[in-house]
Amino acid sequence: MSVVKHKLSNVLLDIDERVSAFPGMYYRLEDAEGRAALTPWDDAVGGLRLTQRTDFTTYFGSCSLAKWKRYAQVNEVQLHIELSGGPCDIVLQEAAKGAVCPVEIARFASNETATNADDPTGGGKGPIVLDLAFPASDALLLSFAIEPHGETVLHEAYYFTLVDEAQVNPVRLALSTTTFKKEDYIIPNIGLISKEVLQSDEPIAEHFHMFVVDNGRTLDAEAVSGNGITVIPNANTGGAGGFARGMMAALDEDDSAEPFTHILLMDDDVVMSPESLKRTYNLLALAQGKYRDAFINGAMLAIEQPNRKIEDVAHVLRTGGYRALMGNHALLFVDSLAEVLESETIDVEVPNAYGAWWYSCIPMSVVREKGLPLPLFVRCDDVEYGVRAQGTYMTMSGICVWHEGFDDRFRPSVDCYQYVRNFLVMNAMDGCSSDAAFMQRIQRNMRFFLRAMYYDAVELFLDGIEDYMKGPEFLVHADGEQLMKTSGGRNEKLAPVDQLDSAIRDALVLKPEYLSTEYETPLFVKLWRTLPYDRHLLPDALLRDKPVAVLYSLPGCLTPAAMATKTLVAMDQRGENACVRRMDKERYRAIKKRWRAVMRDYHQRGDEVRASYKAAMPYLTSREFWERYLDMR
Repeated sequence: MSVVKHKLSNVLLDIDERVSAFPGMYYRLEDAEGRAALTPWDDAVGGLRLTQRTDFTTYFGSCSLAKWKRYAQVNEVQLHIELSGGPCDIVLQEAAKGAVCPVEIARFASNETATNADDPTGGGKGPIVLDLAFPASDALLLSFAIEPHGETVLHEAYYFTLVDEAQVNPVRLALSTTTFKKEDYIIPNIGLISKEVLQSDEPIAEHFHMFVVDNGRTLDAEAVSGNGITVIPNANTGGAGGFARGMMAALDEDDSAEPFTHILLMDDDVVMSPESLKRTYNLLALAQGKYRDAFINGAMLAIEQPNRKIEDVAHVLRTGGYRALMGNHALLFVDSLAEVLESETIDVEVPNAYGAWWYSCIPMSVVREKGLPLPLFVRCDDVEYGVRAQGTYMTMSGICVWHEGFDDRFRPSVDCYQYVRNFLVMNAMDGCSSDAAFMQRIQRNMRFFLRAMYYDAVELFLDGIEDYMKGPEFLVHADGEQLMKTSGGRNEKLAPVDQLDSAIRDALVLKPEYLSTEYETPLFVKLWRTLPYDRHLLPDALLRDKPVAVLYSLPGCLTPAAMATKTLVAMDQRGENACVRRMDKERYRAIKKRWRAVMRDYHQRGDEVRASYKAAMPYLTSREFWERYLDMR
């Protein structure tokens, strides 16, 4: 038996400038006024200069003990720490669910328990090094705090365990990111991964490769490739085609001496932390039982509000809607200890779960067994793959990316056309929800969009249903890029409010709550909306010309003032950009006629079309199909 030291996670000390307003995600200390304070990394000393008690019971600073126990049967954790400067106390801590502050479980004096990094006998001048064992605990988190007696410099800290070398899983991790003209994101991410992962002294460095699938063909593949990074020029086949190409590149290594064991799919437009990759690798190396073949999904934190967690794993509802698994919270703020603890307790092992592909690590055994993604271009590709795989998911604090939030990102070309078409395809293949319930919900949304006079959005819904009804041959031959350009031309073009006609601006009825997604709709309005009401059916005498503001991304008009006006001003949540919608009764009647015809065809041929997609699934997810589709032959 050979026992080895296996790192679990690094404690992040050098805070990225973009997150510097939220130091509570990394460590906690307060200034004289009780406000969260920031101690910047000092390059001159290679560490943090600490002059007051600093607590690392945080999202990036603590050890997820309960999850390490569950996923990897890790019961004994130690802390490695390197210090210099004056003496200090190192306080080992734990935090249980519901705690507002951690509890001390052990205390060590640095000058009594340390060895020297340069001279273990204690005569040198390098940092002192401590390996401290945590007492046995049933808490959610383990952590530590530093209490300087004067000034102490913290150079490095990480959590580790001692494990039989034979129990360490062989892991080789492929990262596949699909990019389309997002050089502002992808180039920095490539540089960061090259420096902090591939050139690091961590085990991942020798067992990692990054594939950059360039759907825009705008990167210099020859110049960027090399030293663990490969750029693959690819046809613009959307996220689905890009990630399929990345999976195929990983499968190409199956006959090598060290085939890939996992592939991590990651969006291009994210701000990432190399530590997430390291924690992912470390977890894969120790995962036991059913978790050896589990997915790992990283949390999505909002770029606009870096402490805000939006989602890590979600699931598909019977109605075809998606719901993030967030416990009892719509949002969590991970600079709060209470909400970090809440995040640790969320159950993500539920039926019809999926992990979005902003950060999703998939076992290659699943790719070999379940095949490649469906050719859906964008939207539902990650959902469908998760539902098809029916995998087990793991999540952990500190495994995450920052991504733009979903507020004000509504695009009917994607959220109406792509969504309804692709979800119907997915449901025909995987049967994850009720077709009847899904269509009832979609028709309800169409009705609300029609009430809100967003005619193009309703037409795009109908386009999506019609294209689905063309059967799998449509997907085989569709030009996804051209479809996106065509449908994208029908998205509302919002412009700065000051560019609107002055008469519209002067008469506009606007209250802040009109642009809030959390606007509390009055009860009588909710009841009115359940009736077959539509402003288009009212005589002109009952309609007003006065323009009223509505939130452009919602399918209904949530305010009483908007119910009987012929002019709506659709605005973003900030009230900075808008467009004008005007009533068109003739177009309304044409849409209603088309709607009835589309639904009649759906009800008459629905079973036949569903069966054709089910039969085509093995081919549409095969390498043979994708090689033809991507013109690789």
